[in-house]
Amino acid sequence: MRDVAIIGIGLSRWGEIWDASLRTLWTEAALAALDDAGLDHIDAITVGCMSPGLFIGQEHLGGLLADELGMAGVPATRVESACASGGVALRTAFAEVAAGLADVVLATGVEKMTDVSGDECTAALAAAADAEVEVFPGATFPALYAMMARAHMARHGTTREQLAAVAVKNHRHGSLNPHAQFRQQISVADVLASAKVAEPLNILDCSPITDGAAAVVLADLATAKRLAKGRPIVRIAGVGQASDRMALQSRRDMTTLPATTAAGERAFKMAGKAPVDIQLAEVHDCFTIAEIVVLEALGLCPAGQGGLQAESGRTALGGALPVNPSGGLKSKGHPVGATGVAQAVEIVTQLRGAAGPRQVPGARVGLTQNMGGTGASTVVHILEVAS
Repeated sequence: MRDVAIIGIGLSRWGEIWDASLRTLWTEAALAALDDAGLDHIDAITVGCMSPGLFIGQEHLGGLLADELGMAGVPATRVESACASGGVALRTAFAEVAAGLADVVLATGVEKMTDVSGDECTAALAAAADAEVEVFPGATFPALYAMMARAHMARHGTTREQLAAVAVKNHRHGSLNPHAQFRQQISVADVLASAKVAEPLNILDCSPITDGAAAVVLADLATAKRLAKGRPIVRIAGVGQASDRMALQSRRDMTTLPATTAAGERAFKMAGKAPVDIQLAEVHDCFTIAEIVVLEALGLCPAGQGGLQAESGRTALGGALPVNPSGGLKSKGHPVGATGVAQAVEIVTQLRGAAGPRQVPGARVGLTQNMGGTGASTVVHILEVAS
């Protein structure tokens, strides 16, 4: 298996983008990544996208977007794994290059979520839950994550203020990111006073509806060294993916994420690293409780102590383990199919030392964790500066 590096990164505009279509946003990100890599050709394309049929009435994205990029004829494949679609698209591209099926692959993610009503968007997102035993009886994702939060609070003493501290931290980080959808800082009091969604979660505990795209160019290490242009080469050192039972009610413990733990263990083993080696992470904070349980599941903090991490400052910029320096899903935004790829864009930016005011000093090893639903699918990537 060949070593694989990320040699180009790109993002489109993120937010409620009324003047651009899915294909336009995707092409913005793809062209930016190709320009960053210094390439005008690729061997293959992967597209992470959760629900284009429900959001914009368009399926068959691979062929559509290859043609939009002026690369009709290049193999192009859409990948779906709910909100983990982008991360799985990155893993798929990694596997192609590692196996020698291609030398240069464009891995992308995209979602256009604001072209439908709020109710239609909620219904599209609900398709990532168990339709028969969760959606039909009326459960929504805020309600499911609220149950996880209540269980975590009861078992570990996690407080409402600790949940709010996650949102406060990530908005502070997002205020430094020109790509973030919401760049205003907030306080714990703001979170606690915001509108109720599903007890104990308020609106400021929830990630927003977002339009956007992200792209990275992957290449074998020999090609990466040839095209490095004096920049640090960022290697994908480890990859792990796992799944779990779909319905939250079917799991033994709703305060843990077994698929995230398994995916993390596989990625750490492949990379030859341990949680203590991680210097920064981008994780799936679709709700504030999600960041807390993900950190525990990955072994980045002890079980039951996830609530202390943001509150203590450990996971803030300047702390021992900055988490979501981009602002995360909470502040940067969450165009569901694009999120996993955008996480990799942030880690590469950090490892290149190019993150500006949100730079983590001396960062050489980073992690991304992207999951679908309430954790029924998870993919983890470990990235490092190649020696």
